[in-house]
Amino acid sequence: MIVVKNLCKDYGNIHAVNNVNFCISKGEIVSLLGPNGAGKTTLMRLITGYIEATSGEVRIFDKDIKTSRIECLQRIGYVPESGFLYNEMRVFDFLHYAAQLRNMNNTDFQENLQQVIYNLDLKEVINQKIETLSKGFKRRVGIASALIHNPDILILDEPTEGLDPNQKVSLRQYLKNYGRNKIIIISTHIMEEVEAMAGRVILLNHGKLVKDTSPEELKKLFPEHNIETAFYKITNEVN
Repeated sequence: MIVVKNLCKDYGNIHAVNNVNFCISKGEIVSLLGPNGAGKTTLMRLITGYIEATSGEVRIFDKDIKTSRIECLQRIGYVPESGFLYNEMRVFDFLHYAAQLRNMNNTDFQENLQQVIYNLDLKEVINQKIETLSKGFKRRVGIASALIHNPDILILDEPTEGLDPNQKVSLRQYLKNYGRNKIIIISTHIMEEVEAMAGRVILLNHGKLVKDTSPEELKKLFPEHNIETAFYKITNEVN
């Protein structure tokens, strides 16, 4: 479980995350929505301990991310929107490096490697240098590195960026299956992605949590019954 309690992150007079509270349980796929500057990336960085909160707390399976970050990160896989790949490395070497960072033994690495290669369709590029890959393949390699240790929590920022339509469908289905026994948080601007995968929406605006509901209930808030319309009206009405 993830517990976020009274969480705040300030940059001077800017309240990037402003007193946010929620809990996420095993088996939930949550879409983190909000306009640019709403605090989504800051919130994900706070959950992973990448940055420290001004106040409040994040607990990962009852461990405080601030005081037990290494232990918490053993259970988290995180893929930021901007790349973090080492272009000079082969795909295999990069995934092996990601496994070593998690202190995985070779048996577990080989077993998990075969799973991510199959599930993310990386067989044809496993021995290529990352710099030679298309944007879609690079994105899948990034996701594979976050999955290599079979994390209990997967946090993805714009996971289908750069993927073609067929790859998007395949990845969404895989994530839905993976999320049945895990926790997945997805930040995206693609509303069809929200409806295709998420059972819950956490909507941020100006650093505040303004809605915590399901995609279906979000659509019902307005006569149009359209998630894009709901997003637009809520984020333009709430200050």
